[in-house]
Amino acid sequence: MTTQFLIAFLILYFWHIMGVTIGYHRLLSHRSFRCAKFVEYFWVLGGYLAFEGSPVWWVSVHRAHHRYTDKPQDPHSPRFGWQKALYGWLSQSAYPDHITPASQCRDLVKDPIYKFLEQDGNWRRAHILTMSTGLLFRLVLLLFCGWHIALASFLAGILVQQIPLLLNVVCHIPRLGYKNYQTAEDSVNVWWVALLSAGEGWHNNHHAHPGSARSGLRPFELDLSWMMIRLMKCCGLVGWLREESLKQNPIYEAKI
Repeated sequence: MTTQFLIAFLILYFWHIMGVTIGYHRLLSHRSFRCAKFVEYFWVLGGYLAFEGSPVWWVSVHRAHHRYTDKPQDPHSPRFGWQKALYGWLSQSAYPDHITPASQCRDLVKDPIYKFLEQDGNWRRAHILTMSTGLLFRLVLLLFCGWHIALASFLAGILVQQIPLLLNVVCHIPRLGYKNYQTAEDSVNVWWVALLSAGEGWHNNHHAHPGSARSGLRPFELDLSWMMIRLMKCCGLVGWLREESLKQNPIYEAKI
């Protein structure tokens, strides 16, 4: 039973975390590669069942973060308090004027599934739908697979939900990491966040090249999400992709 629980937890953690990194982040937010809709929905579902919320909401907030990084309009910059950056920004009930889907992600609002999950921009309804769907999924697992699989799924989803929130804070505190690029904001690479997040912790690299499907650029910067994208490319599931590599001089001025 313990072995089944651990195996289920690792498999479901892998799906949920890559649902966030590959589905929500590198695909929907940054369009760093192209794939068929069924591949997109497979990964986005993994993120959604990790209680990440409406994809339109997530992408709108994240694109605003890149547009206004570490400025007052940034939804979750730790420059203005770690509590606000960690979870305080989630307490809002509606989009601020500078973070509306119409201005941030017009490419997503026409998708009927994402439109339904968005619940007409009502944050409260959309978050309730997310939580209800996630709990219903675990109930189905409980009925058909047993409590150990359902519990493994729930714990994996809850843990994955916390990782982007943690990343928003830790990877924008300069003393906690290092820079490969002299960007105009506080982003840094943090190795242990990269391990937990399948490669998202190489955050300074990401802010220097937000459109790249690859975030780990040095040989030791393990990027499991990039490895999965490359595997999908080899299997014909991914067509075009954008890849950046580290320049010979690792510290240089990068436009963001």
